[in-house]
Amino acid sequence: GYKKTEIVDEAYVYHHVPDLGPGVLGGLTVPGESIICTWTTNLALATEAVLRGVELKLGHKITSVEKGLSHTTLKSDAGEIQAKLIINAAGLGGDYIDQMFGYDRFHITPRRGELIVYDKQARPLVKKIVLPVPTALGKGVLVSPTIYGNVMLGPTAEDLGDRSATGTSESGFEFLLSKGEKLMPKLLQEEVTATYAGLRAASDYPDYLIDLDETQKYMVVGGIRSTGLTSGIAIGEYVDEILSKSSVIKLEKKAKLPPPPHMPNIGESFLRPYQDQARIKADPAYGKVVCFCERVTAGEIRDVFESPIPPSTLDGLRRRTRAQNGRCQGFFCGAEVKEIFDCKGSNVPKPEEVSSKKVAR
Repeated sequence: GYKKTEIVDEAYVYHHVPDLGPGVLGGLTVPGESIICTWTTNLALATEAVLRGVELKLGHKITSVEKGLSHTTLKSDAGEIQAKLIINAAGLGGDYIDQMFGYDRFHITPRRGELIVYDKQARPLVKKIVLPVPTALGKGVLVSPTIYGNVMLGPTAEDLGDRSATGTSESGFEFLLSKGEKLMPKLLQEEVTATYAGLRAASDYPDYLIDLDETQKYMVVGGIRSTGLTSGIAIGEYVDEILSKSSVIKLEKKAKLPPPPHMPNIGESFLRPYQDQARIKADPAYGKVVCFCERVTAGEIRDVFESPIPPSTLDGLRRRTRAQNGRCQGFFCGAEVKEIFDCKGSNVPKPEEVSSKKVAR
């Protein structure tokens, strides 16, 4: 249904992305495509859920399921959880949960995607998302700007057997560099800021598996792969539609909902706290830079610990603020950031201890 794309010739492509490597035959424009902060988006959705009364439990690995007449009990290594309806959107563990309900209809294979992140000085080379012709495994290795001002090369697509193998690999980097050399040779002359790897929940089921078992009061939302970021809200609406038409549970809309959360800006497109003189005047903490690579201030770090879902690890703090995520990767600011975290983190309540009443205050 999207009709704004346009097939363009070689000259058009090189005019808009002049630093592409040789061999372009043509292109397909996608005017509506954009870049987004994946961490902030997911945190925003979780924050809104907590503000609406959801009890967020982290670090609960489900070990077994016990079905009762009025509710189902999920047993985990951190305690039991009881619910009238179970919705399984467990990603990499989705097939395991599905099997606990007696099914054997899809199987997840962790597909590792490795990325190389180039320094912000490389940004003039890449003003648009550039994708090659897709392969059977996915869209292939692309070059893309990030909202933080960097340039990203990746990802790989490597099927693994270990669902926790998020480490990078020498072979992965060699593959990315070989692809990058063809796609945009000049990019490889730029400084690398960081490297990452993530696991996608690749499924042997040919499509999304979204199905309701009314007898067990159980719903599976599996095999979404890496498209959950863009399709998640639409999938949620579809799940709501299915449940509304069933007799499994009665859904009622709340008369009054809290306003959507306003998430802090960690990208380069809008005013950052260190640039905001009015904000600094009102609160000098926003004028004290802690991470100089990413211009993260003490005020921003303080704020995340006062949020509805405070970070529980240094990596969590890094994703919220980008502290230690810049060119030096924490070499300069690491000690100070850790000191702040150790001080604040010791007083941070677990998410399940944060009630909606406390959040409102």
